[in-house]
Amino acid sequence: TPKKKNILPLSTSCKYKNKIFLRNRSNMKFTSAFALMMLASASAFAPSVTVPTTTPAQASTSALAMSGVARNPNFSKLIGGYLFPEIGRRRTAYVAANPDMADKIISLGIGDTTQPIPAHILSGLVESASKLGTKEGYSGYGAEQGMGPLRKKIAEKLYNGIIKESEVFVSDGAKCDIMRVQQVFGSGVTTAVQDPSYPVYVDTSVMLGQTGNINPDTKQYDKIVYMPCTDENDFFPDLDNIPKADIIYFCSPNNPTGAAATKEQLEKLVAKCKEQGSILVFDAAYAPFIRSEGVPKSIFEIEGARDVAIEVNSFSKYAGFTGVRLGWTIVPDELTFSDGTPVRDDFNRIMTTAFNGASNIVQGGGMACLDDEGLAEINTLIDYYLGNAKLLKDAMESIGYKVYGGTDAPYVFVKLPEGKSSWGTFSEILEKAQVVTIPGAGFGPGGEGYLRLSAFAPRDTVIEACERLKKVFS
Repeated sequence: TPKKKNILPLSTSCKYKNKIFLRNRSNMKFTSAFALMMLASASAFAPSVTVPTTTPAQASTSALAMSGVARNPNFSKLIGGYLFPEIGRRRTAYVAANPDMADKIISLGIGDTTQPIPAHILSGLVESASKLGTKEGYSGYGAEQGMGPLRKKIAEKLYNGIIKESEVFVSDGAKCDIMRVQQVFGSGVTTAVQDPSYPVYVDTSVMLGQTGNINPDTKQYDKIVYMPCTDENDFFPDLDNIPKADIIYFCSPNNPTGAAATKEQLEKLVAKCKEQGSILVFDAAYAPFIRSEGVPKSIFEIEGARDVAIEVNSFSKYAGFTGVRLGWTIVPDELTFSDGTPVRDDFNRIMTTAFNGASNIVQGGGMACLDDEGLAEINTLIDYYLGNAKLLKDAMESIGYKVYGGTDAPYVFVKLPEGKSSWGTFSEILEKAQVVTIPGAGFGPGGEGYLRLSAFAPRDTVIEACERLKKVFS
């Protein structure tokens, strides 16, 4: 309290009822004089020091320069950011420049689901979470490959027993598994991709060191085999005229074109892989959208595929799990490397070393997805989004545009008039209609001249977007 007489350290003052009291004024005079004497004495013996005038920016640069670690040269090959964050950046920039338009933006861009998780599937998540709060139901680390009952249910319900439960690896999504598959293959392989295609296949190939630099003229990476897939060849590559590749990435139904490969086409693809000793990585993330008779939902419906193929899949579009995160990859026992080593063994090593398994809660939701009630709910969701796709397709066709997809896929691929660029059209629609789309060129040079529309928006906003697009394009 202020009544105490002992001298405090030089820097000390004390607050009392919001007032500052200095202690003992006579002591204070002595203290101040003593402090000045000490400072003078110290400065007499101190070395001469020049105070730096470094700005914060310079200090930051200097601190960064202290690292002696060279940057991974493969990352310097990547051009710009990943496609979908780049779309978000441009949307944000538009809103910043036009704040009064912020509430008018409609997104037909990234394929993110918007409908709530259905009741039965949600109950699986809730029940699994609740169990963790009980002594009897609590569970910690699980098998990295996934819960046995879920692996079994995937094999039985989604593949009708044509694959074994031991060949199912449950994960946090197909996108993550594509990178894990790439890690199995390493840097010494040649990769082939559809052009246009989901950008993850190309970007992970670059990150792993499988490629050269990008060719500024073709906008393609050296050492990647690009398989043209356009309306001229029904979005299926001319397999007889593409160079040999070790790994072939193929997505059906395709993102972004919406094309679903026929059984005959997939038979040719499997035969090509067998002929040249390639491994096929088949992305079936949009399989539940297939409604056409006779169109395969899995590559393993094709005879001989077990010898050459890996399949990645996800609950994201099945059940609205884009934020929940749950997927799986199938690696058949028959698939081996050239030395006879099972590919499954190396993929298992990746999973057990760099992954602790999907969330127990989420896997409970996956189990509910595959109950009869859950599968019925999934079909209802898929029908809803396919209804949106039909609205978008009809709207663009009514304007006079050539449109692909939207039948067995949630994406509508619009061919633009001659001379119109996809990025330019993206900007035009954003500015005039406040609708976010995806430029086809973002999926590779083969996508230039096209625009992708996603059917995952709510129904009322899809209807509004159709009206705006008609107004702009007409």
